[in-house]
Amino acid sequence: MLNIALFGPPGAGKGTQSALLMEKYNLSYIATGDILRQEIAKNSKLGQEAQKIISEGGLVSDEIIVQIIEEKIKTDYSYAGFLFDGFPRTYIQAYILDGLLSKMHTSLNALINLQVDRDKAINRLLERAKTSGRSDDNKKVILNRLKEYDEKTLPVLNFYNDLGIHKAIDGNGSIKQVFSGIQKEVEKALSKSQMNIVLFGYPGAGRATQARKLAKEYGLVYLATGDMLTAELKTKSKLSKEIEPHIKEGTLVPDEIIVRLIEKHIQENPKAKGFIFKGFPRTLVQAYILDGLLRKQGTKVSCIINIEVPTLELVKRLDTRGKTKNKMPYDGSTQTIVKRLEMHEKKTLPVLDYYEKTVKIYHVDGVGSITDVYQRVWVPAQETYRNIH
Repeated sequence: MLNIALFGPPGAGKGTQSALLMEKYNLSYIATGDILRQEIAKNSKLGQEAQKIISEGGLVSDEIIVQIIEEKIKTDYSYAGFLFDGFPRTYIQAYILDGLLSKMHTSLNALINLQVDRDKAINRLLERAKTSGRSDDNKKVILNRLKEYDEKTLPVLNFYNDLGIHKAIDGNGSIKQVFSGIQKEVEKALSKSQMNIVLFGYPGAGRATQARKLAKEYGLVYLATGDMLTAELKTKSKLSKEIEPHIKEGTLVPDEIIVRLIEKHIQENPKAKGFIFKGFPRTLVQAYILDGLLRKQGTKVSCIINIEVPTLELVKRLDTRGKTKNKMPYDGSTQTIVKRLEMHEKKTLPVLDYYEKTVKIYHVDGVGSITDVYQRVWVPAQETYRNIH
């Protein structure tokens, strides 16, 4: 999902550029004044509250505005994202929008700030006054509006500077020149929109099979700790020599080595559309580590897909696998299988609790054929893909 906030003083040309952005990227336009009028026209409960406040000469509260915006975002599925104009208008509203989008499991990709010389902005508005018929298009009101913009709205830029998504554009040129500058920044923002999926599930849930199918369909890089360790051992690298003793002795490879391995693979794929992780994070500590690794790349975990399979079915699957060439070390007996499942429950399930607060978690029934399960896994993956793009 592409979400943009368009900034600029009166006379910056936000209306013109908004129309071009909506057409180019299929965005839904969210301007607080417009949606307030829409709710009032619909005579909705929120619209009635807003109408009462306005008729009494008051300002509609942030609480009502955010509820109206949230309702629009939740119900408007026909667009690829949202274009915010006139919101956030204050520092407080910036926090509100950030929290609201986070609740919807998305975020603002960029704040585009159209910078226009003061004299040019005034002249544009005075020219518009000749045909607009707007009562606020006179020099005295224009100067007051520009002053209010400086005092109340410019501090919002500090909020987005800290997030690293404030993009300043020269708004003094022609409509075509300004839009070209905006488009370059939007394309840069889109290129950073990676889809990173963590596939969860007990041993025997079929994660590897489903992860590979998802990676192929969405062009993601598949990262499985076991596969990476095996591949690294074959390279005879310096890192492989650190891994080898742990494999021979049957001990767990330390997080320090696993992290270096994952970081290496992420860095080797700078243009990746995203990653799908299987077998990592396996512990709460590793969850913190993965968040840190992705944050360094300017991205984050997009969603968790947890494949759920009944315990008895897991034991049957692992016992059957133990009789094939694909068997794992713990597939040898029912006792070792149960021990491995208990270890997963003790160490890995807390990772789900950790992500519950920040990432959307999808629980998928893992019983059935590979095709049946993939059809279920595909639904949350597709929803995540839409939210990102």
